[in-house]
Amino acid sequence: MDHNYVILSNSNVLVRVTASDIVYISSDGSYSTMVLIDGRKHMFSFNLSSFEKQLETQLGLESKTFIRLGKSLIINSIYIYSINIPAQELILSCSSNPGEFVLNASRDALKSLKLMIETILKTRRLL
Repeated sequence: MDHNYVILSNSNVLVRVTASDIVYISSDGSYSTMVLIDGRKHMFSFNLSSFEKQLETQLGLESKTFIRLGKSLIINSIYIYSINIPAQELILSCSSNPGEFVLNASRDALKSLKLMIETILKTRRLL
């Protein structure tokens, strides 16, 4: 995924980023904020569903790295560090960059994410 770029634009801004630099995308109604691994943030005037479609269109199968988590988050699964269901907390982190991104999500969303990861791990062990 290191050489795949995502190009996003709206009426005032065009941004071209390496897909693997996107840590997460959060939404507040019809606005979405893309957060990059270096901490930079870019706001766009479209909702999370539009963002999801852009990722699928531009990245194809590699868009599966991005996981929709509830109504207001898309996360890049390569950065999942920890899932704390009772605290309703998801920590995204990268070993090559200091710092971490602490996100809040519903218990149900975090349970589903945890189950998805555990299922993938079990499947890999069987291969």
